[in-house]
Amino acid sequence: MMKQSDEELMARAASGCRNAYALLYSRYVNQLYRYVFLFCKSKETSEEIVQDAFLKIWETREKLQTINCFKAFVFRITKNMLLDYYRRRKTEIKAFEVLAMQPETGSEFSDSKLIYSQHCLLIQQAISKLPPKRREIVEMRTQEDLSLDEIAGRLAISKSVVKKQLYQGMAFVRTYMHGEVSILIISIWLYLHH
Repeated sequence: MMKQSDEELMARAASGCRNAYALLYSRYVNQLYRYVFLFCKSKETSEEIVQDAFLKIWETREKLQTINCFKAFVFRITKNMLLDYYRRRKTEIKAFEVLAMQPETGSEFSDSKLIYSQHCLLIQQAISKLPPKRREIVEMRTQEDLSLDEIAGRLAISKSVVKKQLYQGMAFVRTYMHGEVSILIISIWLYLHH
């Protein structure tokens, strides 16, 4: 059988063909993994970023009809996912640096613990805004540390549904936190310089 072109596979994947999508995935997953690993040097993070990129492509597969070059398209999406990862890390590192500036004595140490508590509270606020089923999945993953298979088994749903719900839930939490943490960092900075 003649090897199908990316264009043929994209046209089939755009109309919902999982086999065509799986072929595109297997054709590029290793190249993308190596590309991401060059930057973040973490096996787990590289796998997560690449999986997120392909998940996004599947969720918006209708767009594949308008794409000329799948390789350029998938690398661009993966690069954007990688940039998002570093933006989140930058925000987290800023928050950590502000906390690290606080001396661990007396009332000031209590203040840094309060700031940490506020950070945790923001995460809980974000999770509480999720739809019930998605919130349950996110909580099982983040609070009970259950695997995707364990969550799927407990809720009697497929692993792919769990993964999709978890991805959307965590994406919402990250977006919510990105805005709120920026406000929190400014508040902390003002507190430290009053």
